[in-house]
Amino acid sequence: MPDSHICAKTLAHHERQKTLCARLEVIADGLPGSINLQECLVLARDIYPAVRLAHEFEENEFFPRLQQRVGQERVADGIERLRYEHWEDEDYAEEISVTLNRLGRGEPIGNIEKVSWLLRGFFSGVRRHIAYEADHLLPMLLVNTKTRTSA
Repeated sequence: MPDSHICAKTLAHHERQKTLCARLEVIADGLPGSINLQECLVLARDIYPAVRLAHEFEENEFFPRLQQRVGQERVADGIERLRYEHWEDEDYAEEISVTLNRLGRGEPIGNIEKVSWLLRGFFSGVRRHIAYEADHLLPMLLVNTKTRTSA
């Protein structure tokens, strides 16, 4: 897959995750009184697969290509940190999926403040993760791609 396709696909995963974050933020902002039960059920179904798919792409396509193009030593620490964040995000996504499923079915979920913090912690972390990739890693691959094609 060409570098430009890797970048485009990475950006597409970013957009999907940012959309999920915005939808989660609407739910968090609506707690406790204004909850769209159907939206909770849809997000409960969608969140983990979307996060996992993005992470698999990053780990199997984006990170290896970046390391190949710019050198392992330039990006090793950042990529290692992002891989740890993947584990955390996937754990959060699973917990959020269960919680939103219960919310959507109208089941008691305990402390609503805890749910709000869970959602906010997740989408804040995902947004930081995306920003780091967009601001620091993608430009490295894009610059390298432009340099190779213009040479």
